[in-house]
Amino acid sequence: MALLKMLALKGQHIAQESIIPLLARIGLAATFWLSGQSKVMGLNIDILGDTPWQLGIPRTTDSAVSLFANEYQLPLLPHDVAAVMAVTAEHVFPLLLIVGLATRFSALALMVMTLVIQIFVYPDAWPIHATWLTAQLYLVTYGGGRFSLDRLIYRYRT
Repeated sequence: MALLKMLALKGQHIAQESIIPLLARIGLAATFWLSGQSKVMGLNIDILGDTPWQLGIPRTTDSAVSLFANEYQLPLLPHDVAAVMAVTAEHVFPLLLIVGLATRFSALALMVMTLVIQIFVYPDAWPIHATWLTAQLYLVTYGGGRFSLDRLIYRYRT
């Protein structure tokens, strides 16, 4: 019985320190990266492998700006500014999450973005947003885990 308890605790520790944060980082990064890729031209890094990569200077598409002007209609921000901010966030923060650098900050930034989407854009999409928020909250609370640059930097500095 003691052996089973010890194995269960070890498995829980491995999951909390390694598997859960890694999966949360990869899942959130993929979700937001794909969304960002749908709004740019000049840079195409298709993580699903359907189209060849195109490395260049990314530019927000006219259709993305139109989407922010007509469908999303965020308050307080001009649609062209909102589009560029979203595209930038959907590319920068996923890259940081993948390598596990500034994980808590990146997850928090995407959490704010998710809340804006939930409140102002797609209020009926709460089930998917709740899933994203759960992963984001985990990363904000516990960090990027064992397989992150944050952890390497922390160990190097201490």
